[in-house]
Amino acid sequence: MADRRAVLIPGIGYDTRGPLFAYTGESLRRSGFDVHEITWQVPAELTAEQRGAWVVEQVAPTLDERTDLLVGKSLGSFAASLAADRELPAIWLTPLLHLPEVVAALERATAPFLLVGGTADRSWDAAAARRLTPHLLEIPDADHSLLVPGPLVASAEALGRVCMAVDAFVHINWTV
Repeated sequence: MADRRAVLIPGIGYDTRGPLFAYTGESLRRSGFDVHEITWQVPAELTAEQRGAWVVEQVAPTLDERTDLLVGKSLGSFAASLAADRELPAIWLTPLLHLPEVVAALERATAPFLLVGGTADRSWDAAAARRLTPHLLEIPDADHSLLVPGPLVASAEALGRVCMAVDAFVHINWTV
């Protein structure tokens, strides 16, 4: 059993089997983390106003005294309130920075967090990201899945940049 534990929190249409989570999870395992992957089926009738509370209800029971890190994508960034409340470091992949509720939770955070987003993602707010944390990776022209236009190798390179940012963030915050 690893000394550290990370919880991976999916998005609506991007579960923990997607490339961002596959590589982030492997990076964390190589750094000594036990990785717990949340799976969920987002109810079709869930309204925009209910999403934050629903995410917290799904994530809170998975957290225990061994949890050291949260990693969330998109919808999963509503768990930023849990990270702030529990003083947990976090990695937020394509966080919903266009939503005041998510930004407010990030503003309350006392533990370090990494924000990763793309300039072609309507959910990304570059100014807010820069204001919120020094731990930041912004990928030019990347969409909400962090894919970039043009040859697929450019998207693979973007994924490599995410891996490097995750590794650096973990190295800064934990002795590996």
